[in-house]
Amino acid sequence: MLKDNKIIILAYISALLGVCGHASSEFFVKLSGISGVEVSVWRFGLGGLALLFLCIFIPNSRNLIEPLRKSPFPIILLSIFGMAFGQFLFHWALDFATVVQVATMVTIMPIGVVFVARIVEKTRITTPKIISGIGAFLGCVFLLTDGYLEQLSGNKNNLIGIYLSIGCALIGSIYLVLVKPYVNEYGPVRMTTYTFVLGFFALYPSIGLIWGIWVNPLDLFDRSSLEYLSIITLGVWNTCIAFILWLWGLSKIPDVTRGNYLFFLKPVIALCLAFFILDDKITINQLIAIFVITSFVIVEIFYTPISRIIKIHVK
Repeated sequence: MLKDNKIIILAYISALLGVCGHASSEFFVKLSGISGVEVSVWRFGLGGLALLFLCIFIPNSRNLIEPLRKSPFPIILLSIFGMAFGQFLFHWALDFATVVQVATMVTIMPIGVVFVARIVEKTRITTPKIISGIGAFLGCVFLLTDGYLEQLSGNKNNLIGIYLSIGCALIGSIYLVLVKPYVNEYGPVRMTTYTFVLGFFALYPSIGLIWGIWVNPLDLFDRSSLEYLSIITLGVWNTCIAFILWLWGLSKIPDVTRGNYLFFLKPVIALCLAFFILDDKITINQLIAIFVITSFVIVEIFYTPISRIIKIHVK
């Protein structure tokens, strides 16, 4: 029991670090100075390459052929039409909408996971999950708009970006539930590698044929240092490291819907990064929103022990 508790604690820490990686991705997409469709190719290419090297150094992850022999269709479909397509929509959305709008809409993902898990795993949708999910999401909206909902409205292009963001969140919700058994069986490193390597081979020709953008890897260092370092960071940190931490953490947390509520902390972490790195000021509205979001997330994650303590004191 003690060992299981330690693994669960490590899983939550791992998932939280993965959220930190997600929280910084919008920064580096914007700093890369290239369009969302093109940055997708760079991210999947560099991220996939970094993951392949990582597989070589980890003995348990070197055999990439055996899982494809045992479960070819689920792995390929989840890799290409799951997280790869979802991440592509996320990058593309940033071409139309602001970081605030995209970040706000993507935070509906944990709520989507609750309903997908209900359909796939028959997980009960309890009242605390509904209340905490809605409360945390409203806190995210309040935080990311600094209390002014009119910042979410926009022109036709903004709406396209918002729709793409919602599509990213819905696809991500389905992926996170369906991929869990394969992460448990084959490990997060291999599953993340399949996602980005197979995703790259699907995205590269698709973007080349549809948008006419054929990415040349030799052009990477022809850009400014800020741009190529941002692209490399997207590939190594935001893709290779963060996704492995995120998937491993969620695969070891007993209730995937509860663990996924950590994703609501994404805008909080993004705000903290902006405060410490960009010297942005934090307003009273933002502090209130941070308190609301973290409170709902903490209550949901620790709902069972909190309810036991309350029952004891009531008796």
